[in-house]
Parts: sequence; structure tokens; C-alpha cells
Amino acid sequence: MKRFHFVALTLIGLLCWPANTQAAPKPTLDIKAYLDAGKKRVIYPTDVQIQMLAPFVPQTRYRPAPPIGDRAFWRGVGGKESAQAIIAQAQKHIDTQPEVPITDAIYRRANKEGNRGIYKPRYYRTMERLERAVIAECVEDQGQYLPQITEHLNAIMAMKSWLHPNHDDGKNSVLEGKRVAIDLGARKFGSVLMLAEVLLEDRLPDELRAKIRTQIQWRITDSYLKSCRGEDRKGNSWIYGTSNWNSVCTGGSVFSSITASEDTAERVAVLGSAINSMKQYLSGFGADGYCSEGVGYWNYGFGNYLYLSQMIYDYTDGAVDLFAFDDPAKMKRVGDFPSNFEIQNAVYPCFADGGAKIKEGNDNFAYLLSAKYYGAPKPTYSRPADITMQIMEWVDPESHVDPTREAAGLPDHSFFELSGVTISRGRQAVPFSIAVKAGHNDENHNHSDVGSYLMVLGDNFIMSGDLGAPPYKAGAFSSKHKVRSSWGHPVPRIDNTLQSNGRAFRGKVLDTHFSESLDRVVLDLAAAYEVPSLTKLVRTVENDKSGMGTITVRDEFAASTPVAFDVPVMTHAAYEVVDSKTVLLKNAGQTIKVEITAEGGTFTIKDQKVPVKDIRYADEAFKIGVELDGKHRQGAIVMTFTAQ
Repeated sequence: MKRFHFVALTLIGLLCWPANTQAAPKPTLDIKAYLDAGKKRVIYPTDVQIQMLAPFVPQTRYRPAPPIGDRAFWRGVGGKESAQAIIAQAQKHIDTQPEVPITDAIYRRANKEGNRGIYKPRYYRTMERLERAVIAECVEDQGQYLPQITEHLNAIMAMKSWLHPNHDDGKNSVLEGKRVAIDLGARKFGSVLMLAEVLLEDRLPDELRAKIRTQIQWRITDSYLKSCRGEDRKGNSWIYGTSNWNSVCTGGSVFSSITASEDTAERVAVLGSAINSMKQYLSGFGADGYCSEGVGYWNYGFGNYLYLSQMIYDYTDGAVDLFAFDDPAKMKRVGDFPSNFEIQNAVYPCFADGGAKIKEGNDNFAYLLSAKYYGAPKPTYSRPADITMQIMEWVDPESHVDPTREAAGLPDHSFFELSGVTISRGRQAVPFSIAVKAGHNDENHNHSDVGSYLMVLGDNFIMSGDLGAPPYKAGAFSSKHKVRSSWGHPVPRIDNTLQSNGRAFRGKVLDTHFSESLDRVVLDLAAAYEVPSLTKLVRTVENDKSGMGTITVRDEFAASTPVAFDVPVMTHAAYEVVDSKTVLLKNAGQTIKVEITAEGGTFTIKDQKVPVKDIRYADEAFKIGVELDGKHRQGAIVMTFTAQ
């Protein structure tokens, strides 16, 4: 990638450089040694870490691309189809006013209700228009977008809070000016402001540029470093997190800070903090590469991690490599996660809040860079998530070339052994496959879903099984939410008791068998429930790949005292209860026959509609409960799903 800065060489580096011989490899930061020099649960770098990192950090601010004055570069960008699409949108909205600040009343209402629809579109439309106008002005350099850019910049800086209102506390203390914090919205506001400042340079008045940098110092850099030093543990607690919040907010905070700050020591502190924080983020992935947030959040969260990694790699001229981090083998598995997690036909398990379907044309920055750095299959198109990522492609087009090889076919099965997730893929003309998880009930975007599964028949996802995420509204993240609790998952209920939450409440893989014709996984689910009398709860899932396909789910229990026992069939599909032991699931001309038997007693089918609107993948969902009659010390319910 073309560079627009220089890395200062240390005195040691100069003394060690061999004279009159082939140049030795450039010195690089030893990430493992750097992390070892840190303090546990402290994000701000230690003095030793600062000494290790400082020689690789340039004396100048970060620049993501040449400024507007580099006409050769921007004329080249202007000839790209991706840039033309951005310019067309900028021209279309050149007279549109900014939609921020929103009123205090709307902010408070959104905070109280968790209602994203009354503010989020306004936030992001404003930021997108500003980004597009900046790119259009850089390409055309005629000044026609500068009035709108200036207006949008001032409107953003006039906002009392850059937070999404539902990320403020119950007292709206950020809105009230009592504290400052960074969230998914604030990091983006900071990034678009600095994108304008660093690219447009003297096309903006000096006073406005200084005001932008002052705002970034106050709202982003100072807030970020204060939290990293441990001086504000309430604010920006995501710096310790393992979810997408950490990588996304860190990436935006770093971009804003190292483009704005004239203080080299401060930029070192920001970068050093980011590396330490990313250790926390990456610990959220299993050593087997598993992402408990699912493929959608992998694309978003890991995509922003890769964005941060590319930014730091470019800024330090390759001396700081977060792509390999301290465990290259694990990073490769994380980068190739979607290829192993796909069930079939671009359908993925929607465990927790994970997405089940990635639409063609969606942003795929994570896939692009995973192909480059980890050898993952290259996507068939290129569309980075936002303009700052798109700029990386313009600066380094060789990183985003068209695919040179066909993606390998999916294997017969995938087994994430450490995370307890199995995907068994059918090979029929209309493939019938299943994904099933053990896991635990303290995962990112957690659902109480130990033992959950998802069946896919052909292109019809969620024919039966996990319903996916509820709408993100007030109460959506409560552990008692009907779709988030185990009530809304295809897992047993023991003596009217649902699964409990916490890492201790987990499943265990007891046995597996994989062959061309039959896959089997046996799970111990007992530890997911706080039922003192429960002594055994084993779920056995078999995928018989012969014929049109048959999947059997057998749940066997034992208890020291008699308990009630029931297991549901969860579905978005139309269904018919044919008789006392048979249910048909129907969708898009395809049918699954569910035959139910019981051991140790008789059973009753009780179907009901799930009382949640706007579930992500359908307008409605249904719970077809299968309840053993009376209470029993032991027994089993067996469900046989056969493709018709």
C-alpha cells in the first residue's frame, strides 16, 4: 500500500543495520512480548509497553489517503465505479439539510423506550451525506459541496450528545453534560468529522478545522484515554469487552484520535491502549475460531477489527501487525469462521442474535481482508462497509482484486470442538441439514439456548429450531424476554423451570460420530438448569442423510423425584397438527413431517403463538409444545423430522 508518512528508526535499529550487505528485515513490534509487558485488566499501556511501541509510531498524524490537493490521486478515484456511485448520491442530496441535532424530547423518549427508529436513521443519514459530500468534493474540487459539508460539520458539533440515546444512562447524564462517553454512534460521528478535516485540509477554514480537533479531543480522545487509565470505569466499559462493541468503538476512537492529535506521545498511548484492548476482544473467539455472536456480528465486529489492523499496519509501515496478533493459527481460524459455520446455501445458524442470512450485496470488508490475510475464500464482489473502509480499497486496490479461484465446497460436517457447535450437512438433491450447539448461557448477545438447533431444508432457513433475534426495543435484552429465554428455544423445560444464565450453565458434548451417511452428536444439558432433583438430561441429535433426509432429536431425562417434562418444536413456518403424534411444517412448497413418540408416559401437543412481534426472519413464530402427561422420574421425548 502506498505510504504517506515515514517511520522513525530507533538508534538501536540504526546501529544494528549491517553495512554493505543486503538490508536486514525491518524491525517490528513483538506483539506477544508487548502483551506480556502489560498489566492484567489494565488497558492503558505500561511504561515498558510505551517504550516498545514508541519507535514505530510516526511523528506526524495519520492520513488515510492523500488530501484533496493531490489531484492525480483523486482524479484516479473519480474514475472508479464505486466512487461514481458515492458522487451520484452526494449530488442527489446536495441540498438536504442535516437531521441533527435531534430535540431533547426525542432523545429522552428514545432513551426511555429503547426506540431506535425515532433517532438512528436521522443520525446515520446525516453522517452518510457528510461522508459522500467529502468524497465528491475531493474528486471534483469545485467547491460546490463545501457549504453543505460546513453545515453538516457544525450541526454534528452542536449536538449535546453523540451517543445513541438508548446508550445513555437512565438520567441522560451525557445529554445533560455531566459526563462524556463513546458508543457505536459517537465513534462514527468522530470519524466522519476527522475524515472531512484530514482530506479537505485548507478547503475548510482554519477556525473550523481547529474546532473539529477540539471536539475530537474532548469527545473521543480524552474520554477514551480516561477510561483506559481506569479513571472512568462506568464510561466506555466496552474497552474490556469481547463483543463487537470493542472492535467497532476502538477502531473509530483510534481513527479519530491519530488523525487529530498533534501529540506523538498521545498517539502512542492511544495505539498502545488499542492493542491491549484487542487482546480482550479476541479472547471472545474460541481457540477453534468460533464466534458466539454469529456470522452477522462477525462481519461487523471482526470487520472493524481488520479495519483497525489495516489502519495501524499502514500507519506504522507494517511494523505493528495485528492480523497475526499473538496467535497466528487462531487468527486464521477466526478469519475462516464463516466458511466453517455456513449450514448450506448461504444460510448460517442464528444462535443468540446472530444473522441467519447474509444478503448478496451487503458489506463484506471482513471477507475481503480475511481472504487477503488468512487465505479464506474471496467474495465474488467488493463492497466495504463504509467510506473509510472504501478508501483503503482505493489506496490499495491490489488488496481487493476479483476472486482468482472458486470457493471450496462445504464439508460434510463442521465441528467446533471447544465451543460445542456441530453442523451436519445433508447431501440430498434438496439438502436437509442441522446445526446444534452446546455452549453456555453467558455468550455475547446471550440467549438461554444451550442445546438449541436450527434445521434447514433447501433454501428455506428456520424450517424448525432457533427463532433468531427479537427486535431491538425496550426489554429486548432482558433474560426473561420470550425469544431470548429458553422458553423461545427448542430446548426442554424441566418441572416448569427454564435454563439459567451464567457461564456455569452450559452444555457438554459427550460423543460424536461423523460419516458420509450418518452424523450423531450427544449433548449433556443438565448443567443448564437449576433443578436439584435432575440427575440426567441428554439430547441426542442424528442426521440420517439417506433418502430425502431424516433428523432425529431425542431428549432423555432422569430425576430423583418426579418432574414435569416438555420439549417444543419452534418454527416460523406454517404448520398443521395432523393428529396426536404428527405435525407438518410447510414453507415455500416444501414440507417436513414431525413424528413424536414418548418413553415413560403419554404426551399432549399444545401449540401457541409466540407473543413477540417483528421477529427478525418472519412476521410471526409458533411454539408447538410436546408435554409428558403428569410427572415422572425418567422418560424421553423423541422427535423425528423427515423431509417430504
